[in-house]
Amino acid sequence: MIEDKYDGWKRKTVIFLISQSMSLFGSSIVAYAIIWYITLTTTSGTMMAVSILANFLPQILISMFAGVWADRYDRKHIIMAADALVAVATLLLAVLFLLGYKQLWVIFFISAVRSVGSGIQSPAVNAILPQFVPQEKLMRINGIKSSIHSTIMLLSPAVGGALMTMFSIEATFFADVFSALIAVGIMTKLSVESLHVSKEGPNSLQDYFTDMKTGIGYVRQNELIFSLLIYYVFFFFFIAPAAYLTPLMVARSFGGEVWRLTLNEIFFSGGAILGGIFISVWGGMKDRIYTIALACMGFGICTVLLGLSTKFAIYLIIMGITGVFMPIFNAAETVLIQENVESNMQGRVFSIIEVFSLFAPIAMLFFGPMGDKISVEKILLFAGGAMMLLAMIICTNHRRLKAQIAKNK
Repeated sequence: MIEDKYDGWKRKTVIFLISQSMSLFGSSIVAYAIIWYITLTTTSGTMMAVSILANFLPQILISMFAGVWADRYDRKHIIMAADALVAVATLLLAVLFLLGYKQLWVIFFISAVRSVGSGIQSPAVNAILPQFVPQEKLMRINGIKSSIHSTIMLLSPAVGGALMTMFSIEATFFADVFSALIAVGIMTKLSVESLHVSKEGPNSLQDYFTDMKTGIGYVRQNELIFSLLIYYVFFFFFIAPAAYLTPLMVARSFGGEVWRLTLNEIFFSGGAILGGIFISVWGGMKDRIYTIALACMGFGICTVLLGLSTKFAIYLIIMGITGVFMPIFNAAETVLIQENVESNMQGRVFSIIEVFSLFAPIAMLFFGPMGDKISVEKILLFAGGAMMLLAMIICTNHRRLKAQIAKNK
């Protein structure tokens, strides 16, 4: 039975990665196009804040339900349905724009619908891999997936900008529609074994909340996953300055030229691509906790060095190295869950993780105003030191966590 489950896993993985790459590429192009459109037409920070809210809040609100769906129903069909929803919403936006309906509320509404699609899809995407990828290959596949993601995030602004320059913003919308349809078509070729969950499933709102409560209770009772969630929260809280404030540091300390800000993003994304390739080839330490601690320590050290940088060239090199550790952390964290959480609970666990990933933007409510009072460099030194401390705490608790992993297995 196990052999049948993983039969042809390489072909299935290629199909899955190509489908997800097409979906992400189109979505990223539109995301950048919408940001640029709002920026150029309003130059309003408030409108940008509303746009960010429309892009994130629905995804978070729906994700807990989506986790239940991912554990109850066919994950392949959920992924395809979410892509189709995003395609229909984007097609509607393109048609409305062509008809002259370019009000901001139209963009915000469609962005919210697209966000719902992303929230529905995300838990299923993370939970489906162990259904056809052997456990010992999960780290490598997640590393490859991370590299592809980073490459797309590097290329999509250029493609989106080219489409908007040569044609119009509507061209970016249609590009997303076509890429989503291609992604759905490719996904139909993926054959995944059923989880054999209950055929009845939740049939009322109360049933959904009961299943969500079960997922939350599972996380609280599983010492390994609960500890991992706490580390995840602190990690994403303290990466906020490096993720969001470094462009401000570049503008203040090195110069506000666009090419400097562009290089800042390129070097981080380039490092993330290399980090994904590295973890896919290396496979990480046998003990995933040590890999997570290594990523925390590396990111912390690099964040401190960013705060100490006085030469732009040196700053860029360090920024590139910083990017390397992001996919290492993400891959190790994802695989740790895939290896230690029952398949019929993974959707709910990943949805909880997605909710807590918001701590990075939430942290900016703290670090943002601080950046107007003290230098970004000092904030980076503080955040980097906290990240290094987090790595040491993870290592200190290693024996207890390792015992929990052994217990789960």
